[in-house]
Amino acid sequence: MTVEQNVLQHHSQKYQQVLLNQLRDATGTTDTQRLQQALQASNGDLAKAVALLIANTARVPPQGDAAYYLTAHIGNGNGNDSDIDTDSQATTSDDKDDLQRALALSLAESSRAFRETGISDEEQAISRVLEASIAANKQPHGEAWSDSPNPHERKRQDACPVGLKNVGNTCWFSAVIQSLFNLLEFQRLVLLYAPPERAQELPRNHQERHNVLFMRELRRLFALMLGSKRKYVDPSRALGILNDAFKSSGSQQQQDVSEFTHKLLDWLEDAFQMEEEREGEKLKNPLVELFYGQFLAVGVLEGKKFENTEMFGQYPLQVNGFKNLHECLEAATIEGEIESLHAENSGKSGQERWFTELPPVLTFELSRFEFNQAKGRPEKIHNKLEFPFVLYMDRYMHRNREVTQLKREEVRKLQEHLTFLQQQLERYLSYGSGPKRFPLCNVLEYAMEFASSKPAFPFPAEDSHTAAPPAGTTTPLQPTASKAELGPASCSPPVSPGAPPHPAPHPPHPAPRHVSPEEMQVLQGCLHRWRSEVESDIQDLQRHVSRTHGSMELVNSDKAMMQVPYRLHAVLVHEGQASAGHYWAYIYSPQHRRWMRYNDVTVSSASWDELIHDSYGGDRNASAYCLMYVSAKTPLPPEEVDDETLLVRNVMDRLPQDLRARSPSHAPTPVSTEPHPALSTVSVQAPDREEAPPSVGDLSLWREDTELALSQSAAQDQECSPETLLCAAFKAEYARLVQLARQNHALESDHRLRHPIVYFLHNQVPKKVMERTLLELFADCSLGLDERCNTAVKVAREKLDLLKPEETETEEYEMWHGDYHKFREVTICLLVGEELFQKKSYSKALVYLLFSSQFNKELLLKGPSRGHSPELLAYYRRACLLKLNERAAALFETGRRWRPATAWRCSQSWWCRACPSSSPAMTRWRKIWLPWRQ
Repeated sequence: MTVEQNVLQHHSQKYQQVLLNQLRDATGTTDTQRLQQALQASNGDLAKAVALLIANTARVPPQGDAAYYLTAHIGNGNGNDSDIDTDSQATTSDDKDDLQRALALSLAESSRAFRETGISDEEQAISRVLEASIAANKQPHGEAWSDSPNPHERKRQDACPVGLKNVGNTCWFSAVIQSLFNLLEFQRLVLLYAPPERAQELPRNHQERHNVLFMRELRRLFALMLGSKRKYVDPSRALGILNDAFKSSGSQQQQDVSEFTHKLLDWLEDAFQMEEEREGEKLKNPLVELFYGQFLAVGVLEGKKFENTEMFGQYPLQVNGFKNLHECLEAATIEGEIESLHAENSGKSGQERWFTELPPVLTFELSRFEFNQAKGRPEKIHNKLEFPFVLYMDRYMHRNREVTQLKREEVRKLQEHLTFLQQQLERYLSYGSGPKRFPLCNVLEYAMEFASSKPAFPFPAEDSHTAAPPAGTTTPLQPTASKAELGPASCSPPVSPGAPPHPAPHPPHPAPRHVSPEEMQVLQGCLHRWRSEVESDIQDLQRHVSRTHGSMELVNSDKAMMQVPYRLHAVLVHEGQASAGHYWAYIYSPQHRRWMRYNDVTVSSASWDELIHDSYGGDRNASAYCLMYVSAKTPLPPEEVDDETLLVRNVMDRLPQDLRARSPSHAPTPVSTEPHPALSTVSVQAPDREEAPPSVGDLSLWREDTELALSQSAAQDQECSPETLLCAAFKAEYARLVQLARQNHALESDHRLRHPIVYFLHNQVPKKVMERTLLELFADCSLGLDERCNTAVKVAREKLDLLKPEETETEEYEMWHGDYHKFREVTICLLVGEELFQKKSYSKALVYLLFSSQFNKELLLKGPSRGHSPELLAYYRRACLLKLNERAAALFETGRRWRPATAWRCSQSWWCRACPSSSPAMTRWRKIWLPWRQ
């Protein structure tokens, strides 16, 4: 192999040094010359250079101190043979035999590992060294992860799913969360989960509190994954809660997906259980219904039969020794003998597991780790394991127990026959009695080649006794032929030490010395006939093997045993070794009928072939660790339809109200087929932001009342300090609002619209929320008042700046102001709809009235005082529909074509919601509150 001297000339000196340092760290080699030679031979490829160095090191046998000393002297040329101590190089025959045995065992072990996994020990060692080097040079967790400076690279493309940012060895979190998020039923459960609204309602138990906090963060994360305009979102807040729960020793510790999934489902199950207890309902936990099933363990223990019913979630399966998923399931559900506790009991023991109830989501943990006792560390099992896209679970169900047992017995007999055929075939394919075996067809072919070969040189004349020695006699060794006898071809002049050697001639093939034509004819006939017979036997055996395989597959292909199908939903893939690696997920989208590859921030489409290449294992370090199947008979969750409009909701409308304000894409503008009203009429569109918490709103609406309270308090006490003045005004304004709240909020005078504090008092909001709201109102007062009032306003601003509420208090504050903002939007849409109704624009009016009804219904679900009377809204909706119905009937009678508005299709939903008595109140209310729509 010629080494190019200028391979690395195009690299800069700095880059060469970086490669040398990385190679030195990866291999532990300190010889700079060897490192440079390895880089040159590999053309700068670090992985190839590591392989070359390891391969060269592996070819050097272990040396003792004396041998090392001897090698050093010879290499330096400072000694000769006479200087060598004969004791240091003496090796006994026993030592040689031990060395040979050790080498043979090592080669046999490597050969066995290669046959099982397709990966040699050398390749695994190279992989481990590279991974250790990568881990050592990986960016520390503490350093900031920088986003791309190009905003277009961060923008989400159309409806492409959103990725998750890797914030430091968190690929396990991304793979599991993406797999669960794409389970639409799980997504719905998480989004509809109702966390405690008040901080006082959080559980005191540390673990239970952690479960609720994580569930709340998971809801927010799901909302961002639905509505974010970025191609990925940051899950740091949820991961922060997880890190506290794991109590890991270091931030770089990587979690196992199976362990994390198990913990995650346990936490969510506890969170839903607390929600049910909080609401006083005793329903079955939805997480249990979605992920947990039951099996019946039946068997014999110490001669006594037993049956036990147990629940299961993630079902563990062993990979080592099996070729496909069905073989793993067969081994997991049919266990061998159970060890008896009493040695004197000789009764047989064993058990079988039969599924009695399967969950909608069936999760299999593939155990690909085993602990190597000799090496003292865990190792990954790279064996190939196939799994189907559709998995039929009928053969493992308890109701099919008898049929399955008959089929298993049939399969067992077929397997025995198959084993017999394969053994026969193996004897043809591996023929011989020694350690080296060859296919019998090749043996016969080689014998024919030997018999047909002609000797390359003439042998000396021999008598018949020499040509055919009698049996039992020993032929003496012939002397070496002279140069004359060998002919001119072998007579060549001696080669001088300085002259280049001539190319050696090809050695002749072995050939028989004496074969008569008759013997050759008989031998050729026999060999040809035997080879034809062997080839025919091999083909027959292969056909029988193929036919037996087909019979085994047909045993479980009966339609009666294909009634419980499960479709593959997600495959969680791990690449690397047991100690380190990377996770990603393949997830199937039934709506788009394609696979998607979720690799942290990158989400791309993938094919089934790509999934197989990365997931089956066997020929590389990537393989599946977890399989998620979903019941194919369970229909996909239907499109969510609004109860009132009967229209399919878009993605953002499915979010609960408390999450809509956090969603960047939420725009609550009513959708209509008619032109939108002018912006001067009403504007209910939320600003486009990633996470903007609801605020008090337009503070100028209540500024006049707050400034009046401040001025009156200043007039009552001319000598008080600014802080005392602020306290007096604060108490006076609060007392006034409490008095308003105590009055009946009839339809014609609803004081909840006059001030958020009145709304809060009706809904029994915590006092801290109301105090903070009033403080913000006083801090927002203008500084155009007298000097004392201006000083009091500055004091309010200082107090507001010093206020540092806890996270839970801030979230509660934002939630209540979001509800009040929604309450005002309901009122605005109602007034605009009623005004359009008076103008006989019934189609436009109906859109606003429906929008108002939807928001109002969401508010009333949280409490009876959070929204308006539903009868009032139903009255105007029904009136609008009656007018639209009359207009449609008139157009139908005249024969004119008319395409009604989208809302027209839902007209029959409100025929029975009449409340005529609300009309006078509505007229009065409109006169009072119409200015609010501005």
